[in-house]
Amino acid sequence: MYNEELLMSVATKRSSMTFFSDSDDHYSHRVRVVLAEKGVTFDLLDIDPNKKPEELADLNPYNSLPTLLDRDLVLYESKVMMEYLDERFPHPPLLPVFPVARAQSRLWVYRIEKEWSPLVEQLTNEPTGKKADKARKELRESIIGVAPIFADRPFFMSDEFSLVDCCVLPILWRLKHLGIELPEKQVKPLLDYMERCFNRDGFIDSLSEVEREMR
Repeated sequence: MYNEELLMSVATKRSSMTFFSDSDDHYSHRVRVVLAEKGVTFDLLDIDPNKKPEELADLNPYNSLPTLLDRDLVLYESKVMMEYLDERFPHPPLLPVFPVARAQSRLWVYRIEKEWSPLVEQLTNEPTGKKADKARKELRESIIGVAPIFADRPFFMSDEFSLVDCCVLPILWRLKHLGIELPEKQVKPLLDYMERCFNRDGFIDSLSEVEREMR
């Protein structure tokens, strides 16, 4: 159980919402995209994952990043944070209204985490060597494989910007930084999608200084 006195103390010192973020991490970035798209006012704390403050360990039993503090509520899983923010601040909505479409969106997020996120983590932690080369090739081919879906709709399997985009875009933003080049002619719909979304005010506002230097 959380220390209620600690939560009250932290909430009093800061605004009603505080986000503990790793400026280099795509999981933190996806939540920052949601916060920016929603126009939420919050305190942003850029945390060095190798020098975490004691305050974080007191709030989060896993001492992990990202962590979101909203008054007496502490969240420490990015998908939970994103859906909480979408419900807490309903405009603009980032999940479809109808149950089937919502389930499909959640499945896409799940697939991204199962198929792309581990490869990103591997390349971030170990950018050179045979394992890295294999991960780089696998991620590149997988992204090329989904490129055609952007020819029909402006966003990821949707006519509206959604939580799926919030998960996909931080990974696409990091491709060059991870040493992945895409064949322009083969993935033009995807590149058009990236250009549109990277120029959104919400996405620009979500970027940390570290992320701005990646491209």
